[in-house]
Amino acid sequence: MPTITLMANPLNEPALARELLPAGFELLVAEGGTPEFAAAAARSEFVVGYSQPYLNDAFFKASPNLKLVQLLSAGYDRSDIEAHRRAGVPLCNNGGANSTAVAEHALLLMLATCRRLPWLHASTAAGRWRGNDISNTKLYELRDKTLGIIGLGTIGKKVARLANAFGMNVQYYDVKRVPEETEDALSVRFRLMKEILRTSDIVSLHVPLLPNTRHMIGRDEIALMQPHAYLINTCRGPVIDEPALTEALSTGKLAGAGLDVFDQEPPPADNPLLSLPNVVLTPHFAGPTWDNQVARFRNAFDNCQRVARGDKPLWVIPELS
Repeated sequence: MPTITLMANPLNEPALARELLPAGFELLVAEGGTPEFAAAAARSEFVVGYSQPYLNDAFFKASPNLKLVQLLSAGYDRSDIEAHRRAGVPLCNNGGANSTAVAEHALLLMLATCRRLPWLHASTAAGRWRGNDISNTKLYELRDKTLGIIGLGTIGKKVARLANAFGMNVQYYDVKRVPEETEDALSVRFRLMKEILRTSDIVSLHVPLLPNTRHMIGRDEIALMQPHAYLINTCRGPVIDEPALTEALSTGKLAGAGLDVFDQEPPPADNPLLSLPNVVLTPHFAGPTWDNQVARFRNAFDNCQRVARGDKPLWVIPELS
């Protein structure tokens, strides 16, 4: 009987995993990085969980039966890709199971920053009524604003569709341009990176964290953006140079930012982003919703079944495909 080891994690629901477990499979649950996890993985064909650096050469050597490491997340930046390559064990992400949630969260942050939602809530709750004070409370609509999407993958495409529904003008940059018919279907147009930064009212980031995307939005890139523009990040914190962003937000070179991710997570108490009034912050919670717990496990277990019957897995990360 093929065995799946599930990394115990606050984002996982073992009871749901057991409910969705395919017939003919055994499920072991253990906290990642523990001796119990290592013992379970040593007798398993599949590991399901999250990107972790301790899945390294030593781990694979001690787990000779492994055929697949299946992630419940989209990101894999903490994974030891070369160790996977040497072991010949595929690494697959979640097949877009959380893409709707992240896309919706990106729009949530756009609305919250442009409409200054946290400030309005705090004012109302504290008895400082701001109703109809237009001159001192400048709020902005999304309609007719230009949205620049950097990274038009599964999530980026869904952000584009949602933005279209709000009446936004959508442009994108990606190292892999999509076909013209896809651009037409999504009502998006390709622009170079500098054009995106110079002309967008809102820039939304949807790229994986790779060596060439680390700090891809730095001081020079932020300087290209318009002073009234907003920056949204729901992908990975290190994609942005945080000190450069903090300076721009503090000096009025950028109107605001909506951030779900940070350089260090959780951010330290002295991180200046935590006290800036023009920033909306969430705790790396764009992806996990109660709705997509089923989709995550469904995709994960389907991939395990594919490999168990001798088929190639879906959603192998690009570096290993």
